[in-house]
Amino acid sequence: MIKDKILNILERMPKIELHLHLEGAIPLEALWELIIKYNGTGEVTSIEELKKKFQYSDFPHFIETWIWKNGFIREYEDFTFIASEVARDLEKQNIRYAEMFYSPPDFKRQNLDSRKLTESIVKGFTNVKGNTKINLVIDLVRDFGAQNAMRTLLEINEVKEMGVLGITIGGSEHSFPPDLFKDVFEKARELGFKTSAHAGEAAGSESIWGAVKVLKVDRIGHGTRAFEDKKLIDYLKEKQIPLEMCPLSNVRTAVVKSIEEHPVKDYYRKGLIVFLNTDDPKMFNNSLREEYVMFVDKMCFGLDDVKVLMNNAINSAWCNENDKKALRNELNLYCIQNNLEGTI
Repeated sequence: MIKDKILNILERMPKIELHLHLEGAIPLEALWELIIKYNGTGEVTSIEELKKKFQYSDFPHFIETWIWKNGFIREYEDFTFIASEVARDLEKQNIRYAEMFYSPPDFKRQNLDSRKLTESIVKGFTNVKGNTKINLVIDLVRDFGAQNAMRTLLEINEVKEMGVLGITIGGSEHSFPPDLFKDVFEKARELGFKTSAHAGEAAGSESIWGAVKVLKVDRIGHGTRAFEDKKLIDYLKEKQIPLEMCPLSNVRTAVVKSIEEHPVKDYYRKGLIVFLNTDDPKMFNNSLREEYVMFVDKMCFGLDDVKVLMNNAINSAWCNENDKKALRNELNLYCIQNNLEGTI
């Protein structure tokens, strides 16, 4: 059993998260307000039932639930509302920097414009005064196809100065391989965006190969199933391509059987660039602290290893060097004040 002292250290530690979906991070009380607003209480009649709704048999079941939940986010003011609530939640967790994904293509059916949607989210962030800095990464959502992804990319390019640093593609990875989006990613780089792709989560190592070879991504979202190909492991290590790992997410969607069996521990020992993230914390009932608690308690690592992962996250972030320096300084000061040997 992990000691209370370590729990407290991880709770108060300034943290960095680079794989976090806005729509999956809505506090349940806030989501419940939206469900009431749109008369959705016929299917779930309480927050307790809502919690039970967020249990999944497999990854496609999770996607189905994701679509259901998004049905209660219908107006620009809803995005301002949830952005403020998520920002407050990150502040409480001592998350100092986040690169947050958001998915405009999911809301085309509500006739929401990608640019206005972005403005509404940023407005919500600015409503919260605190120490958490949030930049945005647009999820082009592979399920809607490459043509729609390109259209959304060009729309977001018009408002990228609002803090949109990069792109990713989430969604049904098993049905929409990376190769379909080659032109989109080339255009994104041309426009100055950083790139990531969800790969090796609902599909195997071939999906990761496609992300690194065809899409030429800067980071991999998940990368869980890289172990299926030793040559891929060697390639990821040689090229030092960061993996945005989400262990508890992978357990909740049955991609991995248990936290003890999650490959992040082997990737770390082999020298791959890995760090921990929550993915969709309110849909998976996890937190960034809990991810690191599991890393220490269930995978038998120490606080020095936690610092390495935090450093990996800072180095892999897409913010400017001044922001990275500030994050390192804050983390180093915290480690010194808590008698954690060494600095980052």
